[in-house]
Amino acid sequence: MNDTKNEFLPPIKLDWDDIQTVFLDMDGTLLDLHFDNHFWLEHLPVRLAQQRGTTPAEVSAWLHQRYTEMEGTLEWYCLDYWQQHLGTDLVALKHEIADRIAIRAHVESFLESLHQRGKRVVLLTNAHQKSVGLKFGYVALERYFDHIITSHSLGLPKEDANFWQKLHEVEAFDPAHSLFIDDNLHVLRSAQAHGVRYLLAIHQPDSQQPPKNTEEFTAVACYTQLMG
Repeated sequence: MNDTKNEFLPPIKLDWDDIQTVFLDMDGTLLDLHFDNHFWLEHLPVRLAQQRGTTPAEVSAWLHQRYTEMEGTLEWYCLDYWQQHLGTDLVALKHEIADRIAIRAHVESFLESLHQRGKRVVLLTNAHQKSVGLKFGYVALERYFDHIITSHSLGLPKEDANFWQKLHEVEAFDPAHSLFIDDNLHVLRSAQAHGVRYLLAIHQPDSQQPPKNTEEFTAVACYTQLMG
């Protein structure tokens, strides 16, 4: 995902000497959210309609209701839950459009710069471990992380007020010396409530959708802004 138009944006100033741990979300933060949005909102309704002998519009309406009911819960992010609920092989369907999985511009250079600065780099994702494994089979990012943590391994989504306390059981970190980058504002506010000092949102999680209003959070438009 090469993007030159954002390369010369003003830098985002952070006290890197004070930051020890960098927590990074995956979908919409390091990877373009377009893959996920296209899968759940477009590709899946078409394939389910084919399997069920109905129309994509009917399936989309039904899925939208289910998504709304489940949003923010651990099950909402759980591939096993949806595979059982929908009665179809979601991993196989994701492989069908895997060419849409894309690393955001300058992410790899940014991750390399974090290691050069001596930071601990931790992937912190709500994505199901099967989704993480699938995507890392197509994009070479796994090697950059000191620790990969899925919310499913902790039993709580990142939105949950108890998530960050639970995280201490598997990752030693000081919230006052941690940076967290995520495209979900609810998740950022949960981290903020726990005392995570450095918080950044994402300006445009889905490259095919308009930028989002990140409200009280400074947003990263391009990772070159963090490498000055």
